[in-house]
Amino acid sequence: MEAVDIPGGERRDVGTGLALAIPEGFAGFVQPRSGLAFRHGIMVVNSPGLIDAGYRGEVRVALFNSGTESFHVAVGDRIAQLVIQRIEEAAFSACTELPSTSRGEGGFGSSGR
Repeated sequence: MEAVDIPGGERRDVGTGLALAIPEGFAGFVQPRSGLAFRHGIMVVNSPGLIDAGYRGEVRVALFNSGTESFHVAVGDRIAQLVIQRIEEAAFSACTELPSTSRGEGGFGSSGR
């Protein structure tokens, strides 16, 4: 892992020093830590960050400091959490028409929730 300073309003790519061999049929999802988000405004930029089974490089975490003060990441700090989940692979095919649903083409907010 590397030490990094993240100024307020900026983002940094932080190396963890870890590499994984995630089995086929699974994926890793990098999630933010709630304490860092609440206390310091530190968020994972692309949350959840996806690590697929074929990746063998260092796990790096894109962090964003939404606060106004600089935040220091020290070696050994817990900056994110990793969830390993089984995933389904879908097969897609082209079509000219989709089956209808009660929602249809309604976008943001159209489900009433």
